[in-house]
Amino acid sequence: MRSNLIKAILLGGVLLSGAAAAQAPSGEVSLYTSNNAEAVQAVVDIAKKRLPQVKIGAVTGGSATLLKRIEAEVAAPKADIFWSSSPNVLGGFKQLYAAYDSPESKAVPANYVEPGKLWTACNIHVVVMMVNTKQLAGLPAPKTWKDLADPRWKGKIIVADPNSSSTAYTVLWGASKVLDAEGFKVLAKNVTVSRNASAVLNSVAQGEYAIGLTFESNAYAYVAGGQKEIKLVYAEDGTFVTDEAVVLVKNAPNAVAARALYDTLLSKEMQIELLERAFRRPSRTDIDVSKHVELPDIKSIKVFPIDEQESQAKRNDFLAQWTQLTAN
Repeated sequence: MRSNLIKAILLGGVLLSGAAAAQAPSGEVSLYTSNNAEAVQAVVDIAKKRLPQVKIGAVTGGSATLLKRIEAEVAAPKADIFWSSSPNVLGGFKQLYAAYDSPESKAVPANYVEPGKLWTACNIHVVVMMVNTKQLAGLPAPKTWKDLADPRWKGKIIVADPNSSSTAYTVLWGASKVLDAEGFKVLAKNVTVSRNASAVLNSVAQGEYAIGLTFESNAYAYVAGGQKEIKLVYAEDGTFVTDEAVVLVKNAPNAVAARALYDTLLSKEMQIELLERAFRRPSRTDIDVSKHVELPDIKSIKVFPIDEQESQAKRNDFLAQWTQLTAN
């Protein structure tokens, strides 16, 4: 009888093991992402350990461009996960997302989780001026947005196109709130607009422009890489903070594995990896940034409050205004 009991226990263990294997996420997840190669590779590396049966296929591009692609594919979705963009861009495409309440979101502040669970922040972005000190031509480094709204900076500043870059939209929407109408008009005339967001970083790093308007994580990569002439300036009149979120695509082809990758993107292990390798400030509250990278404590940075709902609602009007200001 004891022998039969042992056999039953062993058989039960085999059955449970088989059930667990059957439930383990597998297959290929199509990740549409606006993130750089280093960040994507960090995700692939951690996912290999946590999700060994899942293969990740990444499609890269600008955030707005990728969201429009997902919209065009809505009748036959090809993407499983979109990672990522800011709420001011994501809000215009809510019909494309499936709600998902990840168990990992418990470590993320409620204000970084969309009320309907349509997205959750993976990391936090801080807007900075990426300054090449060798290209200042004797001018003092800018300290404020008001400094940049001075004609002497004309042709020395580069920013991406806010129509295709959520980074640029966050930067310029915020600047339009800090500056008065005339100051913002001057800033618009001072900047060169690049269609490629990565060109902003490369152009400043290579000395083609003195200043690039971008996110902290993008600019800090050059500091960490040893370019001593590159400095990050956090505007004294207030900079802007936004979150970068992950979404599950509605009717995703591999939704089970996609949810597992979603959880992985929010995990502590992943957020530390992204902080150390791609300098992304985590959205989780259980990670001490200073233990991993030499970035200032967020509490030491003056943040100008931005109404994300307003920036979503007025996006089209703002982009039309920007196009008019930068014409000719």
